Amino acid sequence: MSLHEHVDSLRAKHARLEEQIDEEQHRPLPDSAVLVKLKREKLRLKEAIEKLQHDDEDESERAGMVVN
Repeated sequence: MSLHEHVDSLRAKHARLEEQIDEEQHRPLPDSAVLVKLKREKLRLKEAIEKLQHDDEDESERAGMVVN
């Protein structure tokens, strides 16, 4: 799996978690423990996506440098 495919997969999981959070919040009696778990997982995915993107940008910059 390429880096971009991996990031896309993480983004899809992030979007599904957003949907689950929204559904839970709109239930008559939302479960706060479930919400906390979902939000933590969503944040973990967001941080992983950002790290991968940052690492990819750094790699691209290093690949573009010319060594004398």
